[in-house]
Amino acid sequence: MYNSYLDTFICVADCGSFNKAAEQLFISPTAVMKQINALEKQLDLILLNRTAKGITLTKAGESIYKDAKYMIAYSEQAIKKAGKLAQTERKTLRVGTSMLNPCKVFMDLWYQVSDQFSQFKIQVIPFEDDHDGILSVISQIGQTFDFIVGVCDSSQWLYLCNFYRLGEFRKMIAVPHSHRLAKKKRLKITDLYGETLMMVKRGDSEINDLLRDDLEKNHPQIHIEDTPHFYDINVFNRCEETNQLLLNLECWRDIHPSLVSISVDWNYTIPYGLLYPKKPSNTILEFLDALSSFDLSQD
Repeated sequence: MYNSYLDTFICVADCGSFNKAAEQLFISPTAVMKQINALEKQLDLILLNRTAKGITLTKAGESIYKDAKYMIAYSEQAIKKAGKLAQTERKTLRVGTSMLNPCKVFMDLWYQVSDQFSQFKIQVIPFEDDHDGILSVISQIGQTFDFIVGVCDSSQWLYLCNFYRLGEFRKMIAVPHSHRLAKKKRLKITDLYGETLMMVKRGDSEINDLLRDDLEKNHPQIHIEDTPHFYDINVFNRCEETNQLLLNLECWRDIHPSLVSISVDWNYTIPYGLLYPKKPSNTILEFLDALSSFDLSQD
C-alpha cells in the first residue's frame, strides 16, 4: 500500500543514525543507506542532511516524516478494512469435529446445498472428546466454532448453545466381540437379563432418564452401572475391558474395533443436529435459513 522504504526512513529519523537504525531493523548499515538513497531517488527529494556528527532531516524530510506516519497508519487500517470485507464476502463457517462428534453429517448436507450457497466456505476445526472438558468445548461455540454436529438432549449442552435438529439416531447396545450376545442380529430386552449395562448417570438427559426408569421398573434383572454424563473413548475401552454392555448410538457403532453394536426391540432414539451459538451471527442465521428450505432429514 505504501513504499516499505518509509519504515526505514522513519527508523533512521528516530534514531538519528544509520548504525542505530540498522541495529533495530536487523540489517546492515549499508543496506539502510541503500534503502534511503533509493527512496530519495524515487521521490526526487533530499530527505536527510548527512554530516560527520550524524544525520538531520531536511525541510522536505520533516514533511515526509510527518505524512509518512499518517500514510502507514491509514494503510494498515485500509488493509484491515479490506480483510473484514473479504471475510464477510467469503462467509466462512467454522465446523468442529471429533471422534464422537464428527463433521461428516454437516459435510454431507453441505454438499446438498453448496451449489446454492457458493458464498459460504467451510473451515474444519478438530477438538478432543473428553468428558471432563467437553463443556468447555461447547462453551466455545460462537467463538472457536460456528457449528458442532452432535447428538443432544443434554440440559448442560443446551444451556450453552442452540440446537438445530436434523434427525434421530437409534439407541443400541454395544458388546465386546467375545461376549455371548455378539453374534445376535437383534436383541430383546430379556437378552440383557443378568448383564451389567453401562449408561450415563441420571440428571442430564431426559431420554436416558426415561430409559433408565423403564429398565429399573420393568427389568430389574439388568444391573445398571453409571458412566459420566458425556462419553469419551475411555467409556468404550471400559466396555471392552470388563466384557459388559454399553448403551450406544447407531452413529457410534464403528467407534471401537473390539465392540459390535446391536439393535434392540425398543423405540428409544436421540436427536442429532447442529449445535450453534446462543447469539448467532447473521452468517449463521442465513445458513440455517437456507437449510430450512431443504429436506435434510436422515431419519
